[in-house]
Amino acid sequence: MHAIVRQALRHAEILTAMGLVFVAGWAFVAWMTLSMSHPLVRLAMPLDTAWSWATAAAVVVMWGGMMIAMMLPSAAPMILAFDGLERRNAQAGRATSRSLAFGGAYLLVWIGFSALAAGAQWALQASGMLTPMIVSSSSGLTAGLLILAGLYQLTPLKQACLRHCRTPLGFLMAEWRDGTRGAFAMGLKHGLYCAGCCWALMLLLFVAGVMNPVWIAFLTLAVALEKWPQMPGWLTWLYSAALIAAGAAMVI
Repeated sequence: MHAIVRQALRHAEILTAMGLVFVAGWAFVAWMTLSMSHPLVRLAMPLDTAWSWATAAAVVVMWGGMMIAMMLPSAAPMILAFDGLERRNAQAGRATSRSLAFGGAYLLVWIGFSALAAGAQWALQASGMLTPMIVSSSSGLTAGLLILAGLYQLTPLKQACLRHCRTPLGFLMAEWRDGTRGAFAMGLKHGLYCAGCCWALMLLLFVAGVMNPVWIAFLTLAVALEKWPQMPGWLTWLYSAALIAAGAAMVI
C-alpha cells in the first residue's frame, strides 16, 4: 500500500515538473505572439537574411521554446514509465538524476531540430518563399509541405517510429541501459524516434505561421493523438488524405 502511495506521489511530482515546463513553453509562445514589437521578438523575426549571430540565436530559441511546448505532452507517458522503472532499481536520488538525464536528452534532440528549423527558415526566406512573419508566401511551398506531411504519415519509417513512441514499456525493456549515461542514451534514442515521427508535421508550422498559437495548438494535439496507443488506423489514413487533398487543392 505504501509503495502504491509513494509511486502515485512520485508520478504527481514528475507530472508537476513537466507541467511547469509545459506552461513555461506556452507562456513563451504567448509572449512572442503578443509582443511583436518587443526588440527580442523582432530579433527572432528578421526582415532579411543578413542574420547576425544574435539573430540566429534568437530564432533557435524561438523554435526551441515552441518545440518544448509542443512535444513535452506526448513525451509524458515515456518519461513517467522510465522514472517508474528506474525507481524500482535504484535509490531515489539516483533515480531522479537519471530521469532528468533521460528527459534532458529527449529535449536536446528537439533543440537540435530547432537549429535545423532555423536554418530552413533562413533558406526559405532567402528564396522569397517565406515572409518576415514566418508564413509561407508561396503556394508551391505550402502545397509541397502539406503533401509531404500527408505522404510521410503512410511510410514504413513513420510507422516504425510510431510503434516505439506508442509503447513506452516495450521501448524501455528493449533499450534499457544502466547508469546516468545509459539514461541519457535512452532519452536521446527516444527523442530521435519522436523526431522521426513528427518532423514533417513540425514543418507545417511554415504553412499557417510559426507565430500562430491556434495552429501550434492544433499540431500539438495532432502529435499527441497519433501517439495514443488506441488510435484507430483509419484516423491516420483520414488526416493523411486530408493533408494530401489540401496540398493538391493548392496546386490546382
